Amino acid sequence: MPSKTHPIYPTACGWNAMLPPREARPGLAQDITVDHAVIGAGYTGLATARRLHELDPQAQIAVLEASAVGEGSSARNSGFTAAEVLPRTATPKSAAAARGQSAVMRDAFRWLTDIVSEHGIACDMQKTGAIRAAATAAGEASLRKVLEVARTNDIPHKILSRGDIQSRIGSDYYRFGLHLSDMYLLQPAALIRGLADALPEPVTLYENTAVRRLDRDGGGWIVHTADGVVRARNVVLANNSFIPRLGYLKLRMATIYTYAAVTRELTSAERPHLGHSPAWGLLPSHRLGTTLRRIGPNRLMVRSLYAHDRQIAQDDAVAQLLARFARRWPGLSHVDFDYVWAGATAFTLNGAPWWGQLDRGLYASGGCNGSGIAKGTLLGRHLAELMLGVGDPNRIPAVMGTASLMAPEPFRSIAFHVVSALERRKAGLEI
Repeated sequence: MPSKTHPIYPTACGWNAMLPPREARPGLAQDITVDHAVIGAGYTGLATARRLHELDPQAQIAVLEASAVGEGSSARNSGFTAAEVLPRTATPKSAAAARGQSAVMRDAFRWLTDIVSEHGIACDMQKTGAIRAAATAAGEASLRKVLEVARTNDIPHKILSRGDIQSRIGSDYYRFGLHLSDMYLLQPAALIRGLADALPEPVTLYENTAVRRLDRDGGGWIVHTADGVVRARNVVLANNSFIPRLGYLKLRMATIYTYAAVTRELTSAERPHLGHSPAWGLLPSHRLGTTLRRIGPNRLMVRSLYAHDRQIAQDDAVAQLLARFARRWPGLSHVDFDYVWAGATAFTLNGAPWWGQLDRGLYASGGCNGSGIAKGTLLGRHLAELMLGVGDPNRIPAVMGTASLMAPEPFRSIAFHVVSALERRKAGLEI
């Protein structure tokens, strides 16, 4: 069940559970005054805080995170990231937009990887490439259009047959695919934990510190938490789909929950089902399809299911994920999951983020639409520059677009359920 201002998850993040324990930073326990307050310690919030420090080393910066780092939504993704943008719906217009987005993403991605290298963040980041795969004729037709965009935009790729895919992942479920070489796989909980622990000293991170309310205070803002308030000249809303819970962007984004599961460790007799590639990831041709990954030497991950605004029952999520897993690996249908978890993301109607200034001293970035690592880093970095008057303030909206208006409730929920039902029927075995 969601709280008013942040998600509350019924189960731990599997990625985080697979890591050694980490001691959370202390929560806010008194009233403080800072130059900048950042709400949310995900990729966007941490990038904003770091870039603010780079541009103004003397500034006092507070980052408020509602959970422990590694348990929040930023750690609950599939661990895919890339600098190159390849649209799921391929048209000449989307190909041109992807070229512009890739240009700014490459710069932000280099900045991120430099941080990882400089601080020795052990997050298993590997340039393995990733497969986009289709299980149906309609999915293959869609992917062949994407193939044309890859060719037009000079994105390195390789066409894969059913046999090629089976050799790589151990399943003959998919009939056609593309291997995109400029894609990285990583351990997202390890990355976000590493980025948080590598924050420069003038940036203070307060974990398990949920923001309850935001008020104007003359020329600045007051951020209310359970055990103290933060007075700040500038406030950044970097809590993605929960920005509307603080009273802003209510008609720009919605909360979507997705679900992931990781198997128990497979035995030596079961490991041939993992395929010959020591590390691989697979993305579906349809947006409601199932994402797959090999994790380490002997586990598989399945990510699927979409729920609007509230989480579905855990038993139901487990049953549906097991069914998707068994369809792809019938020889492993007896294998149980060690970890099953939900993660919240922000959905916008046109797929573009909302980024910029909301009010004097109030800034926001949200609406990652499930692509949070590189995109969140990009948006957070440039948001800090906007705040301090550095660079072109129109560059990001011009390249990334701006989230369009969506219907208010209850019409939004009705539309989501109708469209989801139609898309599930259209996707068929891609799910």
